[in-house]
Amino acid sequence: MNEQLFCVNGIEYAAESFGNPEHSAILLIMGAQASMVWWDVDFCQRLAAKGYFVIRYDNRDVGRSTHYEPGHPAYTFEDMADDAIRVLDHFGIARAHVVGISMGGLLTQILALRHPERVLTITLLATSNFAPDLPPMEEKVIQYFTQAAKIDWTKEEAVIAFTVGKWKVLAGSKHPFEEKRINDLAVEEVKRSRNIASMNNHGLVTGGESYLVRTGEIDVPTLVIHGTEDPIIPYAHGVALAKAIGKAELLTLEGTGHELHQKDWDCVIEAISKHSIKRKSTP
Repeated sequence: MNEQLFCVNGIEYAAESFGNPEHSAILLIMGAQASMVWWDVDFCQRLAAKGYFVIRYDNRDVGRSTHYEPGHPAYTFEDMADDAIRVLDHFGIARAHVVGISMGGLLTQILALRHPERVLTITLLATSNFAPDLPPMEEKVIQYFTQAAKIDWTKEEAVIAFTVGKWKVLAGSKHPFEEKRINDLAVEEVKRSRNIASMNNHGLVTGGESYLVRTGEIDVPTLVIHGTEDPIIPYAHGVALAKAIGKAELLTLEGTGHELHQKDWDCVIEAISKHSIKRKSTP
């Protein structure tokens, strides 16, 4: 592990690497309202053990990267996609395999269209291009997130409890809920955040529409991974996304929700490894 803090054009970033920097790079992009800690250290180490240089980082408004006043994100999804390029530049990576989950998958799609010369392959977990006529999130998710306005974000215990509850709502039925692991990660996230309330800015970020209508133009090998019980981005989104991208393969996780459950790690890591072998490259 090697966490680094660096600044580009006045924006501060926190990133951490695993494995041999001489190996082909995999950049992990986390979803909304979640810092890089949700790419578990053990997951990253096991992925690196497959022969990769793995990088995880904090998006703006989470973890130790630049934060903005709650309610006022001064950036767009395009800016967040460009942040990924700045992370690669910092590590001296010319081209990388990019793995994005949820909002991170949206950013990965933008990245593949906006900076195709920097992308070897992409893996899209639990995400969508949000094409018309796809099913909405389940009502239980809407109901739970409406509680966010009632949270006292200055109280660590309240934020941790809300975070654990969120992941419980998003979980599928196949695997037991990992309450201790989730609680430990929630504690870590709160402890290392500059301003935990700023994570809610991700729900206010705009942009990306001009890219998401062009997903059919993505011209790199693409792997789509989606759980059949995802309550926030239903499985139909993953199916539609795989069809929209001509070079895409679809890996279905039966009974999995909007999560990267530890019991799915072996399957997911093996799939990412096999997928990226198609276009191995040195830094």
